Amino acid sequence: MSQDRADRLEPALVRMIAVILLGGILGILNSTMASVATGTLAHEFGTSLNTISWTSTGFLLAVCAMIPFTSWAVDRFGSKRMWLIGLTLFLAASLLCAAAWDVGSLIVFRALQGVAAGILDPLVLVLLARAAGPARAGRVMGLMGVVLSLGPVLGPIAGGAVLQSLSWRWMFLLGLPIGLIALLLAVKVVPTDQPAGPEQPRVRLDVIGLALLGPGFAVLVLAMTQSAEQGAFAVWQVLLPLILGAVMLIGYAAHALRAGNKAPLIDLRLFKNTSFTASVTVMTLSGLATFASLFALPLYYQQAHGHGTLVAGLLVAPVGLGAALAMPMAGALSDRMGSRGLAQGGAVVAALGGFALTQVGADTFELWPSLAALVMGLGLGFVGAPTMGSLYRTLPMHLVPQGSSVLYMLNQLGAGIGIALVTVILKTVGGDDVMRGIHGVYWFAIATLAVLLVATLFLPGKVEAPPAPVEEVAPVEQGAPAAH
Repeated sequence: MSQDRADRLEPALVRMIAVILLGGILGILNSTMASVATGTLAHEFGTSLNTISWTSTGFLLAVCAMIPFTSWAVDRFGSKRMWLIGLTLFLAASLLCAAAWDVGSLIVFRALQGVAAGILDPLVLVLLARAAGPARAGRVMGLMGVVLSLGPVLGPIAGGAVLQSLSWRWMFLLGLPIGLIALLLAVKVVPTDQPAGPEQPRVRLDVIGLALLGPGFAVLVLAMTQSAEQGAFAVWQVLLPLILGAVMLIGYAAHALRAGNKAPLIDLRLFKNTSFTASVTVMTLSGLATFASLFALPLYYQQAHGHGTLVAGLLVAPVGLGAALAMPMAGALSDRMGSRGLAQGGAVVAALGGFALTQVGADTFELWPSLAALVMGLGLGFVGAPTMGSLYRTLPMHLVPQGSSVLYMLNQLGAGIGIALVTVILKTVGGDDVMRGIHGVYWFAIATLAVLLVATLFLPGKVEAPPAPVEEVAPVEQGAPAAH
């Protein structure tokens, strides 16, 4: 059989990928649409911006807290069953959000949406990785990258369009038909795997680990969001959750590495594998640089050029469009060439795009920053898809749920850190000078990409054969691998 034919995606796999991505985009679109409605919601409910911001913060914290549980539940109950539960819960929570009668009920229902997203988001990676296998991980993760890239850009555009002509409740109602279609198709298309049965060892839920890991990450993300709101790090609203989160994660590490603990929620011995550690480090730094850019660029168009929210959102689209164009190509190439060279080239290209954005001014014609943003997006796309492919070529199948949870939690933390640092840079470096602050943000993005470039040195190079299971990580007794 020729290499081209061996690498070809079968029609059944293509249908499955499409259905999974349809469900996976729900959480991304919904969270980013809601982010542009803060002012509208504060006015509708007669409350402060700080209070209404908890509709987004509560969603994000619930996502982070739920992800570690999902890594255990997928092997205990089966990935298809958990996927259907997540979709059903998300649809119910969306309907409740649309029916919210006061700010308190909206915050609670948004947190419930976050619980559902905490099931769906890591499961997207698990389902795709298991369906693709190591040989086609890059290609399939490249398709996944299209959703990850376009979601944060399309969400604010869609949210702005809805708010201009419809009630805020339609932000939550518009996702219902998409979610319902994704649910009905998933029943038919997503293959049924086998959860741990009576003949297989069932691992108890690591309750102590669950109480420390998910909330610990959530509290760290809370510290980052508070830093963005306060515009500083050295305030109690930031330091208190930062210290608490650090203590909880240190406590989890001690618990997970305890000699008698044979089944921690996330096995930290994963990080003994250099390729895995490099992959999650690169993805975290990539998320940091991406969200820094997506946060700063609309401010440039709004404050320097005087554009409204919708126009600014449209002008930011080249970042996501560039990444969406690059990821499928880069992912497919990485299955044959390996990840290291592609990610290194992508980091250099993204840094060049960032450098161009340090040269724009208030009177720069909008075409030039748009082209620079496109170049930056293309570069980040060549970093993202090969690196995700590398991660799933590194992991044996029974550790895919845990690896996906680690990747997603660190990516969320990187995004939170990126937005917090951008806020601080704009305040401390920029002050009253908007352009100086914007330039400072992109110099920070370039520095982040430089560190990322060093981390890519530890990614695997050319792929010559499917990798053997990781020897450094002893198999965790999570039950037999799910059929796929």
